[in-house]
Amino acid sequence: MSMGDKIKHGAEDLTGKAKEGLGKATDNDKLEAEGKADQAKADVKKAGDNVKDAVN
Repeated sequence: MSMGDKIKHGAEDLTGKAKEGLGKATDNDKLEAEGKADQAKADVKKAGDNVKDAVN
């Protein structure tokens, strides 16, 4: 797995955390949910990275 992909997936996770925090701070349920979804998506991608690394 390339380091670029790992960085990209980490950035997606951080973006999700920021969205979630901003949604909580502004009482915006939609933005908070988007942040949580972004984090979940990034977690799945990170898990795939770990599997690919383990196979190699």
